[in-house]
Amino acid sequence: MFQALENKVALVTGGSHGIGRAIAERFARDGAVVGIGYGHDADSATNVVEQIRKAGGSAFAVHTELGLPGDAARLWAAFDAAGREYALDGRIDVLVNNAAKGSFAYLADVTEESFDQVMAISVKAPFFITQQALPRLRDGGRIINISSLSATLASPYAIAYGVAKGALDAFTLSLAQDLGSRGITVNSVAPGVIRTRNNAHLDQDEQAAARAVARMALNRLGEPEDVADVVAFLASRDGRWVTGQVIDASGGTAL
Repeated sequence: MFQALENKVALVTGGSHGIGRAIAERFARDGAVVGIGYGHDADSATNVVEQIRKAGGSAFAVHTELGLPGDAARLWAAFDAAGREYALDGRIDVLVNNAAKGSFAYLADVTEESFDQVMAISVKAPFFITQQALPRLRDGGRIINISSLSATLASPYAIAYGVAKGALDAFTLSLAQDLGSRGITVNSVAPGVIRTRNNAHLDQDEQAAARAVARMALNRLGEPEDVADVVAFLASRDGRWVTGQVIDASGGTAL
């Protein structure tokens, strides 16, 4: 049976849970060898790898704490070491910059320390991870940045997070122009409210969940797989003619 990512190698940062995990699992089903990037939750990363391998896929865990000086170099060194069993020779076909730092505070309550952390993990890390990926990334490859609707819709309670995701989208556009001559596509995918651990409170707060759903044309909360399927399209050959785009994956929020 044809697999859309057969013989491809992918890295998904923040791949141990939520949207990142769903993307990693979808890539593995599509035939890719998948590096599962994680910073803290080794148990979850190990579980993802085990579940993928149990299903017949190929995956390995890549441990690096992002947001610290030198994190990009350490990530790629960890990728090489952990992926040695698959004889990858350092190559990669698909990079998904998913890892991010959530921030939920109004401007008056944002500290310099928390702002710097959001920017270091959500902007600086993907910037330099991507920079160091370029010699590894094969022509015709894919870079997919996981953004957020917070970059384009007013989100006063997540103002630092929205600023970071807006910067990531600007990075996407410039990088798409820069890498087009190599046949490399670069896109952002911008989810809305998705059932992840960051939104776990919605499972207990029916009124808050109802308010969120009321803004969505498709009338339900999003699931990680809803986003993963969009990312899988962009990573596949079918997505070869889409680049420099910020793709709304929010179920039609605030139309």
